[in-house]
Amino acid sequence: MAEKFFGTDGVRGLANSWPMTADVALRLAAAAGRYFRRDASLEHRVVIGKDTRLSGYMLENALTAGFTSTGMNVFLLGPVPTPAIGYLTHSLRADVGVMISASHNPAHDNGIKFFGPDGFKLSDEAEAEIERLLNEGVPPAQPQNIGRARRYEDAGGRYVEYAKNSLPRSTRLDGLRVVLDCANGAAYKVAPQVLWELGAEVITIGVEPNGFNINKDCGSTSPGAAAKRVLETRADLGICLDGDADRVILIDETGRVADGDQIMGLIASRWKAEGRLKGDALVATVMSNLGLERWLEGQGIGLERTAVGDRYVVERMQKKGFNLGGEQSGHIVMTDHATTGDGLLAALQFLSAMVETKRPASELAQVFQPVPQKLVNVRFAAGKTPLDSDAVQSAIAASEGDLGTAGRLLIRKSGTEPLIRVMGEAEDEGLLDAAIDRVVQAVKAEA
Repeated sequence: MAEKFFGTDGVRGLANSWPMTADVALRLAAAAGRYFRRDASLEHRVVIGKDTRLSGYMLENALTAGFTSTGMNVFLLGPVPTPAIGYLTHSLRADVGVMISASHNPAHDNGIKFFGPDGFKLSDEAEAEIERLLNEGVPPAQPQNIGRARRYEDAGGRYVEYAKNSLPRSTRLDGLRVVLDCANGAAYKVAPQVLWELGAEVITIGVEPNGFNINKDCGSTSPGAAAKRVLETRADLGICLDGDADRVILIDETGRVADGDQIMGLIASRWKAEGRLKGDALVATVMSNLGLERWLEGQGIGLERTAVGDRYVVERMQKKGFNLGGEQSGHIVMTDHATTGDGLLAALQFLSAMVETKRPASELAQVFQPVPQKLVNVRFAAGKTPLDSDAVQSAIAASEGDLGTAGRLLIRKSGTEPLIRVMGEAEDEGLLDAAIDRVVQAVKAEA
């Protein structure tokens, strides 16, 4: 039986364990190289970036060996945000781009994400074909056709200018004090530079990566440290990126956190008023708050929901011609500027709103009143399938019956970690807690 490597966002797992081993990375790169190198008479390029995990060195070298063995020329970009790979793959006329990152996951995990020549993540069909080649084995290129590899030193500088150019030339951030948490991740150099060059006073945390501290007690998944620094320094805004900088969480001057739903709501309303919101609609996932949907309806803006995962958001945006979408977790996709979620560009849009309206972050970061929402993650052991249990299904049915039309439940298996995510929404928080707890206890009993 052929092995399955790709999940909802590339290939991901515990570093130095299947499938995140040097051997798999080499074979995966050889398969991808064979898939994209279709005309041997032309030069074929691949760009490879990474975040700051120690295992990135191992995977970078293995991927380089795999790609060059099939005749691909490799450009090694070093630590850069995931959206920079989407941009530079297209800008450098590469056939494929690769980002080595497990995004918001802990340092012991890693992942490999692929981008096509258009800068967008690969389709399911392309991933399936690469998997087929990987399982069958790829013959190496002839000795005279082996590819070359070199460091590309200007990747960070190119991304800095690209990010700055997402704002009008007249927009400056002079006078704004910003706390920036880079999660000890891929944006630790470029993000502070962008904000400083635009005129902001930048107070940084999470900019001292050591290979092990990415996302540890910092970044978008742990905004507490940034919130504390915002209050201590009387900053105007806090910006929390994740390990590969494709998502963002904001903190207003009072220390209150704004998630992706609030950020998308603000951008959508501003773009609609300016006539820039294509299709007068926003694309979000099933996780986005019901309060956002209700508020958008009042603004004359439609909401299209997709499965969880920014790739599904982008696919819907491309299919229907929309230019704004994202996830509650902070992936904000603006296809007028980027091919994937870009936390820094989303933060720049928010800062631009602060400059243009002369209003504080606290007035802009809470555009709608959320419906009470609760999410509980339950970890399960390898080989377990808790959602297939009759007991779990009975608990889900009972909780859905209790909520009725007053709320909703969403129970799903994570595509990136061994977790069952149990999410619910309801105006009655007591009813919500009881419904969630019933399902969680049933899942724990099976997990």
